[in-house]
Amino acid sequence: MNAVTMTEKLHDCRDAFVAVLERLGAEDSRVVAVCNDSVGSSKLGGFKSKWPDRLVNVGIAEQNMVGVGAGLANGGLLPFVCGASCFLTGRSLEQVKADIAYSNANVKLVGISSGMAYGELGPTHHSIEDFAWMRVLPNLPVIAPCDSIETAAAVEWAARYEGPVFLRLSRVGVPDLLPAGHVFEPGKANLLRDGDAVTLIANGTLTHRAMKAAAILSARGIEARVLNMATVRPIDVDSIVAAARETGAILTAEEHSVYGGLGSAVAEVVVAEAPVPMKILGVPGIFAPTGSAEFLLDEFGMAPEAMANAAEELLARKSGRG
Repeated sequence: MNAVTMTEKLHDCRDAFVAVLERLGAEDSRVVAVCNDSVGSSKLGGFKSKWPDRLVNVGIAEQNMVGVGAGLANGGLLPFVCGASCFLTGRSLEQVKADIAYSNANVKLVGISSGMAYGELGPTHHSIEDFAWMRVLPNLPVIAPCDSIETAAAVEWAARYEGPVFLRLSRVGVPDLLPAGHVFEPGKANLLRDGDAVTLIANGTLTHRAMKAAAILSARGIEARVLNMATVRPIDVDSIVAAARETGAILTAEEHSVYGGLGSAVAEVVVAEAPVPMKILGVPGIFAPTGSAEFLLDEFGMAPEAMANAAEELLARKSGRG
């Protein structure tokens, strides 16, 4: 039985983020926002109109933005540092490492328009390396919510958590999968659909595609387990090990390079604890071309039917027929 009900109404997770941020801002005067000439793309216009003195726009200067965020945290404020994920992570990686992670600063990094959401702007604006860059840093939880409900819950949790956080949000609309009132637990996967033949693990914009792939497999007589692995670090070791032992094969899918991301994090657990056949779906170690996010995901084998076919290929390997 499915643990959630899918709906085709699409939601922009940025809307859920700013709704919670503005409510937190009304409740706690320590909440401030820092951005890099991205008031519009981060949807911070409402926050700015309510508290203009609590929004710092540093312009196109991401390294400074992260440093300003660290300084505000050191001064006792609660900064949410927002910007396109490709620039927030790529341009300011040293500052994230030294000023945020190493210093264990209470800064919430919010990577907007992650993955290939800026698809038409090409490889310079794709953010398909951010999982890899962020998850190697100590002290830094890495979170990619699957829908607007989980986004809101993750922002609530991040505000309460004493320490740095990296939230990876897309601008691509996705259906809500989790129930209203969902409480975010870091390092805990959500079982969205149970099954014993194969496990599909995804996060962010790929989770609803994994659910559709599982429905396709079910129509073929194959019951797939679906795990929403929103937290890439810390990873849910117990759920991965259980999936490997109980279903015997794991397929991961992510809007990221196949190197260093969710699939790699899952594989690290599988190879150490419960080796089974695995396949990692993502961008295959190249610069993704220009095109819409939907087109690019399909192009790289992450349309629901393609994911279902990949799962069947895994089953063949599992049974020794591959």
